[in-house]
Amino acid sequence: MAKRDRRGFLTVGAAVALTACTEKKAAAPSEIGAPMTEYGGRSPFEKAARAFKSAKPGTGGSRTPLEETYGIITPASLHFERHHAGVPAIDPAKHDLLVHGLVERDQIFSLDALKRLPSVSRIHFLECSGNSGSEWVNPADTAQRSHGLASCSEWTGVLLKTVLEEAGLKPTASWVIAEGADACLMARSIPLAKCLDDAILAYGQNGEALRPEQGYPLRLLLPGWEGNACIKWLRRLQVTTEPMQSREETAHYTDLLADGKARQFTFDLDAKSVILRPSGGQTTTPGFVEITGLAWSGRGRVDKVEVSTDGGKTWTAATLDEPRHTKAFTRFRLPWKWDGQPADISSRATDETGYVQPTTEALVAVRGTRSGYHHNGIKTWRLAANGKVTNA
Repeated sequence: MAKRDRRGFLTVGAAVALTACTEKKAAAPSEIGAPMTEYGGRSPFEKAARAFKSAKPGTGGSRTPLEETYGIITPASLHFERHHAGVPAIDPAKHDLLVHGLVERDQIFSLDALKRLPSVSRIHFLECSGNSGSEWVNPADTAQRSHGLASCSEWTGVLLKTVLEEAGLKPTASWVIAEGADACLMARSIPLAKCLDDAILAYGQNGEALRPEQGYPLRLLLPGWEGNACIKWLRRLQVTTEPMQSREETAHYTDLLADGKARQFTFDLDAKSVILRPSGGQTTTPGFVEITGLAWSGRGRVDKVEVSTDGGKTWTAATLDEPRHTKAFTRFRLPWKWDGQPADISSRATDETGYVQPTTEALVAVRGTRSGYHHNGIKTWRLAANGKVTNA
């Protein structure tokens, strides 16, 4: 009898649930949904947005809300920006790339001509050398503010090596000066070895044409190297015997050390990581928590990420999402049961060269605090008993 009653209870319960579900559906609006559009948008319920900062018209940048992204690919619409003279409006039909200097044949390539050459599509991160600059002396309170000048995309274009081989290099060629078509004619000197390695003349990003903010219609991408050297709106490549020593190679993008000397041409970006969930500005509750974040290195693949929940006293290896690409974001995850007690959580990355991400204290001991560039120290978040997360 008890068994029969239990079965009856379950039957009645299922019927009640089905009735409630049916009534809920019946009460829903019956009008037809929104029509299709020529270019897809996102749900109005999603609020992820870039944070902007501009010192004066045309300058400044925006930061990617990394803590609100999934996986490793940054939507092109949320990719960080950094501008020195605004975003030019360039008609691709009127834009050419000049290759000259120490070459056998000066070349002028139209966009159509470049697109006819063999192409590649590769996933790489792009990071401003000023990313995490605040961490030297005044750590930021959210991941977007501390690490948001980094993004990762699939880039499509022509290997720079292909174009240089078309022009023919003279024996004395050692550097390539890349110049953009923005109002400040941003220019950087690139060692020839990098140009002949994995440098890309990119015209595509995440399956579509570059956004204007990312250098449309053509930019230089130097995988693993600081963003300022990846010239946007690329219009000229001059092959030379030495660097040009531009403003961006002397007064800026160098690291002023405590003894007054400066580290110049710091191209490769060292291994770095940041926990995104939970991170500054967020709130969590006791129980299961998936600690997740991103790691990357300009010197190759990320081989290991470790997570600490006790302020760096002990470390546990996190799981790395596959596939892992060279010089690209790697997503890491660690399941954790939070007991509700205050905790300091942090991550550290190790790349395929064996380099281990250092503490900020270790960086300061070597380089002082007079630079705003190339900070890759460990970031620690403090999880309070009330569930709120702040900078530690």
